[in-house]
Amino acid sequence: MNPKLERALPELIEAQVITSDTAQKITAYYLAKEEAKPNRLFTIFGVLGALLSGLGIILIIAHNWDGMPRNLKTVFAFFPLIIGQIASTYSFLKKKGTAWIESSATFLVLAVGATISLTSQIYNIPGDFSEFLLIWIAMTAPLIYLLRSNSTVMVHLMLITWYACDLGYTYRGAMPWWYLLLFAWLIPYYIRLQKQETKSNIAGILNWLLPLSPIIVLGTFTTGGNLSFLMYLGLFGLLYNLGELPLFKNQKLRRNGYTVLGSLGTSFMLMLLTFEWFWIDAIQDSYTSVEVIITSVPFLMALIVLVYLHLKKHTKGFNLFQYAFIIVGALYSTHYFGYVHSVVLTNILVATLGLFAIRIGIHKSSYTILNYGLLIITVLIACRFFDSNLDFIFRGIVFILVGLGFFFTNYLLLKKQRGTALQDNPKTEDHA
Repeated sequence: MNPKLERALPELIEAQVITSDTAQKITAYYLAKEEAKPNRLFTIFGVLGALLSGLGIILIIAHNWDGMPRNLKTVFAFFPLIIGQIASTYSFLKKKGTAWIESSATFLVLAVGATISLTSQIYNIPGDFSEFLLIWIAMTAPLIYLLRSNSTVMVHLMLITWYACDLGYTYRGAMPWWYLLLFAWLIPYYIRLQKQETKSNIAGILNWLLPLSPIIVLGTFTTGGNLSFLMYLGLFGLLYNLGELPLFKNQKLRRNGYTVLGSLGTSFMLMLLTFEWFWIDAIQDSYTSVEVIITSVPFLMALIVLVYLHLKKHTKGFNLFQYAFIIVGALYSTHYFGYVHSVVLTNILVATLGLFAIRIGIHKSSYTILNYGLLIITVLIACRFFDSNLDFIFRGIVFILVGLGFFFTNYLLLKKQRGTALQDNPKTEDHA
């Protein structure tokens, strides 16, 4: 039970706000609620225990591995897998608590990987590391829905990211298409989790891990060149617009990884596009139809989500961050006519994004968003100083003005918050 509420109940009874019977009912309600809630700390330590136990068994076997006959090696190779299956089956059939399910599921996932690895080594089965990861992932993916284990979801997400990076970045041109299917496998579970446990810690963690995975992997689907910049810009536009869906927008910003990553990614990519070299290289580059199609996919997905937001009337006012990817896409389609207009318009777009972020920060009374907008403008000015021949005195004056802008905008926001607080509490103003 919340200590503050526990201390407040006697005071409320004494002030005759509530009766003793009501206080007892409140206490009983919260105690019952706490008993029904799974012990998060116990669950975390259970998962860590499963991880350490699995690694310990592997190390013990590895220490005595060379002196064992092949048959005994095979037995030991399947030993962790059998233990994991027994523990998981017991947890599932007996409907044990969250700690049991999470621990046994995590141990079983590790045991599958250890068994595959050891069996391949015993019988000299050929294959590279990406194939091993793919087999491991395919064999453990059903556990997500069989055991409904959140830790298995996170392990699965990390493994598919590892697989895609190992295949795509090690062997350039080998695109990890299986990643798309394995990533889509998680989506139904994730949607159910968001609907049933929106405010849970695991839902908040997945709101960051799920968009972070395609950001890391997307580079494996390109062969380099300027189209990769546009592909990432489309992805960040998609993430930002997904973050504008009511399911995520109504949550606190620290739980909305889609909006944060989408905004940061969009600002970073556009900052790179403000330099001349990108647009000069774009005129000289040539692309295959496959590369163009792959680049268009995140753009189309972002556009579909944006249209959906408008059809459902989830957009309130104009937010430039939602449309930045469309503007740059349109600019890129005209780059064959020259690069000067593209450079100028991109710089104006980035400066306007900074102003929009400042506007949003003032509207939401958020110092974080306000200073984020100021930081965008500051970095843009710094970038232009590095590729221009302006006088150092002029540069110093501009930075002083930007510094003063940081101070005055934060001061105005603080003044606004104090004014709002005084309006909400007129007694405080009278007392002062």
